[in-house]
Amino acid sequence: MKEYRLTSWPDLDSSFERMAYRRILSDMSQRYLTLPQLVTTSGLARNDVVQFVTMLDARGLVRQREAPPRKPAFGWLRRAFAKTEFAER
Repeated sequence: MKEYRLTSWPDLDSSFERMAYRRILSDMSQRYLTLPQLVTTSGLARNDVVQFVTMLDARGLVRQREAPPRKPAFGWLRRAFAKTEFAER
């Protein structure tokens, strides 16, 4: 999965003047984000976010990198139960 970060602030067309697009730009100017993260924070449909990021990329305003592998969200919980089960035996 790729992450995207804004390299410089663009001049937006009137079709991108909504607050959701400005939120995407603000978030992308501060850190790398994946498409699912951009969809969640902006509230836009995935298709709209993909088109927007593609447009920014075509203008040369976006840096891309491979996202680091995600850690399991409940790994600590699984380990805690594993220790409890082992201690009971």
